[in-house]
Amino acid sequence: MANRQSSSELSKFGELKNRLLFLLGALIVFRIGAHIPVPGVDAVALAKLYESASSGMLGMLNMFSGGSLERFSIFAIGIMPYISASIIVQLASEIFPSLKALKKEGEAGRRVITKYTRYGTVLLAVFQSFGVATFVYQQNIVVAPQFEFFASTIICLVTGTMFLMWLGEQITERGIGNGISLIIAAGIAAGIPAGISKLLTLTSQGSMSMLAAVAIVIGALLLVYIVVVFESAQRKIPVHYAKRQVGSSRFVQGQATHMPFKLNMAGVIPPIFASSIIMFPATILGLFGATNTDSWLHKTAAVLQHGQPIYILLFAATIIFFCYFYTALVFSPREMAENLKKSGAFVPGIRPGEQTSKYLEKVVLRLTFFGALYITIICLIPEFLTTAVNVPFYLGGTSLLILVVVTMDFSTQIASYRMTQQYEHLMKRSDMKSLSRK
Repeated sequence: MANRQSSSELSKFGELKNRLLFLLGALIVFRIGAHIPVPGVDAVALAKLYESASSGMLGMLNMFSGGSLERFSIFAIGIMPYISASIIVQLASEIFPSLKALKKEGEAGRRVITKYTRYGTVLLAVFQSFGVATFVYQQNIVVAPQFEFFASTIICLVTGTMFLMWLGEQITERGIGNGISLIIAAGIAAGIPAGISKLLTLTSQGSMSMLAAVAIVIGALLLVYIVVVFESAQRKIPVHYAKRQVGSSRFVQGQATHMPFKLNMAGVIPPIFASSIIMFPATILGLFGATNTDSWLHKTAAVLQHGQPIYILLFAATIIFFCYFYTALVFSPREMAENLKKSGAFVPGIRPGEQTSKYLEKVVLRLTFFGALYITIICLIPEFLTTAVNVPFYLGGTSLLILVVVTMDFSTQIASYRMTQQYEHLMKRSDMKSLSRK
């Protein structure tokens, strides 16, 4: 009996170990791909070009791609086309009745929506990779014929994006946590050592004072602490279960519990979506308007650059919009009120049904307002500090928020998985004891 129990424990933790090893292997593959360059480009000239413009939009794009853009690797455009396609499909599913009906068809409808998202990813990746190829070719750093360079670049970049999309789905299914979020977080984390090295280099060369460098480090740690506090914040709504009859003669005593509502119910989705929405047109305008500095394309792209007032206003507005939009997608007050009513539960002082739905909607809207305000402030503080301290490389609150939130979600996923495995183990032991008694 003891041997059977120990073998069950080993298999339980063995499955968790296999999932973690799969996740580690997938992230290693991602980092290897980030160092495989697209053929036909002078690497030395590309490094000089990136160094001269790493503090603007290119720095943000490079951060989200895990340094792939700096090396012009096969993952140079990263997972952003997939995220942009997801935004478009989700918005369309709230507008068009046919797509809205698909969402209600369960697994079959979800597969159709996923197929549309993949098609959109391919289209956006082709368009974006063509823009990147055009920009690189205009910089006179290409050592291959034009047609050959454009064809190989578009094929490599689109294939890289589709591979990252597939890899993220595999991590979600066979690993732990959300695969797309973990890939983005891994790319951001990969840039931390380079950022620290650049900060030390600037300090040693006298380009930045020691006080400013220490202030940046302390400010980053303080922001991490604030994010952890706010992400752990919850609004607990009391819920009472009425006394009910089970069977013909058994009564179950009423219980008092609570429903936890997070302050930030949308997670890191709003800043990721907002960055994707702003970066895509700004990048395309900048790529096609790079040759003519007097064109309206170049001027519009300059207005949308990192640190500009228009960029900051648009970034804040899109974060707030997606906080409300994504919360509305994942939470339905009416549905939750109906579930509470069916299970015989009620909120003290609130009538079940429609009144409960209105009450929950009011609570969620209030929480979303403060959550959106918190996310916007966290994402914009480094924007202002970068301008004030004159940091010559990209320093974003979005990257910090993604890192902290994804790490917290990952630890929660592991704890939840272990708890589920322990529960299943206890249920098996209970069933075995019942069988042995019989």
